[in-house]
Amino acid sequence: MKFTVTSRGDETSNALSQKIKTYLNEFNMTYDPDEPSMVISIGGDGTLLEAFHDYSHRLDQTAFVGVHTGHLGFYADWKPEEVEKLVIHIAKTPFKVVEYPLLEVIVRYYQQKTSKRYLALNESTVKSVEGSLVMDIEIKGDRFETFRGDGLCMSTPSGSTAYNKALGGAILHPSLASIQLSEMASINNRVYRTVGSPLVLPQHHTCMLKPQHHIDFRLTVDHHTFVERDVKSIQFRVAEENIRFARFRPFPFWKRVKESFIGDER
Repeated sequence: MKFTVTSRGDETSNALSQKIKTYLNEFNMTYDPDEPSMVISIGGDGTLLEAFHDYSHRLDQTAFVGVHTGHLGFYADWKPEEVEKLVIHIAKTPFKVVEYPLLEVIVRYYQQKTSKRYLALNESTVKSVEGSLVMDIEIKGDRFETFRGDGLCMSTPSGSTAYNKALGGAILHPSLASIQLSEMASINNRVYRTVGSPLVLPQHHTCMLKPQHHIDFRLTVDHHTFVERDVKSIQFRVAEENIRFARFRPFPFWKRVKESFIGDER
């Protein structure tokens, strides 16, 4: 099997990365950063996010594994002291593939410019470069509301514990093929009115944002930021692709939520 290892870049992560490479080479596995069957991410959730975007062109051929060298993450579940055990699993044990849904973002433009397509593992946000964001929101082709406020966040189920949670969104289990739209400081008065609650959309629903004014927008896709001009619409839906995680042991989602946000009971 071909593999590659990505590192957060700190001393501990780099040392573990080299250790894993050496061990797997001793098991006659091939290091191939161009066409890996498995990507082993050393660092945290941010490191795995970067690895996902680096290999988003081959998601159907690549599985991901995360080793955390900081706080326990939602994607990085192996501890540094478990590296030897992980290496033996990779070399000797058939792994179970667990798939999480992704967010597809399509930006369309005026002036007949070619549209752009992005994939997000956590979320995508939209804000205006200056002033309030004013967007018509369509769901399944029908106008739902006009939003006015700081911005909008569309998240995946696995990303629902990130920025979405900070905005008051619901935490969704990653087995649900869905996306969630949350507001950032919406303006609600007699002129402007939004539903005010996060919206969870199923796999077959499409959400379209249409700007009311020709202004520049700041679009984020996970940790990437883009300034978009001449935007006609921004479309969100559950992507056809999934991210594939290699699982060698149970990794209960709700246990991770508890450990991350509640901690041990006293």
